[in-house]
Amino acid sequence: MDELLDDLLKKIKDRTYPPGSQLPSGRALADEYDVSQSTISRAVAKLRKQGVLVGRPGRGVFVVEVRR
Repeated sequence: MDELLDDLLKKIKDRTYPPGSQLPSGRALADEYDVSQSTISRAVAKLRKQGVLVGRPGRGVFVVEVRR
């Protein structure tokens, strides 16, 4: 899961996923990284706890401004 977290953070920092953008669905990320959706859920939960992502009920998960 560390590689997944590192890659998601890299994509956020290099603005592949810019601030305010919606992350792809859990299913799409699971397919992209060839992992289970539960692995994606754990990674997203960790990034939400770190304040990198925010969930909006009924809308999805979005990137917040990353502090450098």
